[in-house]
Amino acid sequence: MDCTFCKIISGEIPAKFLSETPHSVSFLDAFPLAKGHVLVIPKNHHEKIQDMCVDEYDDLFSLVYTMMPKVDSISGATLMAVHNGKNAGQEVPHVHVHLIPRSLDDSAGAVHTMFDSDLSLSDSESDDMWEKLRAQ
Repeated sequence: MDCTFCKIISGEIPAKFLSETPHSVSFLDAFPLAKGHVLVIPKNHHEKIQDMCVDEYDDLFSLVYTMMPKVDSISGATLMAVHNGKNAGQEVPHVHVHLIPRSLDDSAGAVHTMFDSDLSLSDSESDDMWEKLRAQ
């Protein structure tokens, strides 16, 4: 498999590891968006969160929970981001959680600034989405 994160886990690509659990690792992002940008990934290859077993999921987000205050100590605020699949902006097809120190002057903005949309749902459309998601 030609997965950058699998190669990091195997040691084929070096990384600055920070912490390790039975199913997950955290390390500094090689292409940081801010000083202290951390990635938390499962050791096993999964493209999407829903592909992981519950134990791996719990372990991953337990490590996120452990790393969050460490990253937060850098600037006092941290963005946690998960791109779940290619259409969501995932660049490496391996589950990963970004922990990015944020500040008011970093020009990144709020999540709503990521989208160029004036989406306005009618009550009917909103009800349809609500029913669809509830039924899943």
